[in-house]
Amino acid sequence: MSRRAAGLLLHPTSLPARAGRLDAAARSYFAWAQEAGVSVWQLLPVGPPGEGGSPYAALSAFAGDASWFPEAVNPAPDALAAFGSEHAAWLDDWAHYAALKDAYGGLPWFAWEEPLRRRDPSALVRSAASLREAVSSHRLAQYVFMTRWAELREQARDRGITILGDVPIYPALDSADVWAHQDLFHLDDEGAPTQVGGVPPDYFCETGQLWGNPLYRWDRLKETGYAWWIERLKHGLSLHDELRLDHFRGFAGYWAVPADADTAEEGAWEPGPGLALFDAVRAALGGLPFVAEDLGVITEDVSALRKTLGLPGMRVLQFGFDPADGDHAPHRLTRDIVVYTGTHDNDTTRGWFASLDAEAKARVLDYLGGTADEVSWSMIRAAYTSVADLAVAPLQDVLDLGSEARMNVPGVAKGNWSWRAPSDAFTPERAHRLRRLAEDTERLP
Repeated sequence: MSRRAAGLLLHPTSLPARAGRLDAAARSYFAWAQEAGVSVWQLLPVGPPGEGGSPYAALSAFAGDASWFPEAVNPAPDALAAFGSEHAAWLDDWAHYAALKDAYGGLPWFAWEEPLRRRDPSALVRSAASLREAVSSHRLAQYVFMTRWAELREQARDRGITILGDVPIYPALDSADVWAHQDLFHLDDEGAPTQVGGVPPDYFCETGQLWGNPLYRWDRLKETGYAWWIERLKHGLSLHDELRLDHFRGFAGYWAVPADADTAEEGAWEPGPGLALFDAVRAALGGLPFVAEDLGVITEDVSALRKTLGLPGMRVLQFGFDPADGDHAPHRLTRDIVVYTGTHDNDTTRGWFASLDAEAKARVLDYLGGTADEVSWSMIRAAYTSVADLAVAPLQDVLDLGSEARMNVPGVAKGNWSWRAPSDAFTPERAHRLRRLAEDTERLP
């Protein structure tokens, strides 16, 4: 990000859309966002969600959530063949994995019969033949997704809106990617992880976060010239204009937890791929259109890597009122930052404020000005008036909603990711108020 801009954090599943009508809802949103002076649409990962409906535990790092566009189409054979060639790096593996997962009643790949679990070539040939129709159906569903998503992206571009996507650092254990590339992860002979990802104790959880994702064999990835990562980022940029690299600190050093550990407290830091990965990515893609999610335990090597690469980092205003985390305060920000009132992992601003004690509430209002009734808008104003090039607000804060509208509670497996905006969310009055603020703070496109 090299210009002052205003963004909105809103996952497509949160649009007020009837089933199968994502296109219409998105078009209405784009028109409203243009009126509101919003020129960046930030969303969460767009893959088929995994356990608990989490987009960060997607069943594929490449496939899209086909349920967003359920209408059937009949592409010409040549178009479908061209699509298959263009996406050969992942499409066959995804379609075969998805068909097998259906055939096994949703069981994860590491619970399948051993020949399929271990990808015995003859077993794969037999299953592909027996599941030919299902495999073809999943391939077609991805053709529909990619085609329709490209149309939406073009509509956003016509409105002057760029799309900021999200790349989780680790794929889910039960994913087509891990099944197809077992040699690139720390797995035992049965397909179970020997080490898993997470973070040490932090703001969200006093025992740390134990994600359970298998960790990369960075040595093996390096031997391939980081080919899988390059393909993944190339694909991500075919769907989005820029990408947020989730858990950026893991590229400098990552928290490795023994797979049998009860909590993430038992982990240890291991060195990540560092500059070598991004040199390979830059050489392959010609640039690094990324935002570094550098939240959590950030050491000097992480900051040095981000600055060497010239990537904007992230700051969250809710954290800025914690005396121990002052780097997130508005007056401490720098231009090379994307500033948020809160992210998908935070409570809404109204919910967060309600949870504070009286002393903390007074400190927030002394800093922001205004009243408790206006705290959501005051936080948006603080983000917009900051020096940060890009200011992003979740739609929940624009709507001034409480904790009932929270998108995710880290460390809680159920009850997340289901929030949907009300049908009257995108009113002219809200657009006008945001636009005036964007104009006053020089954030209009």
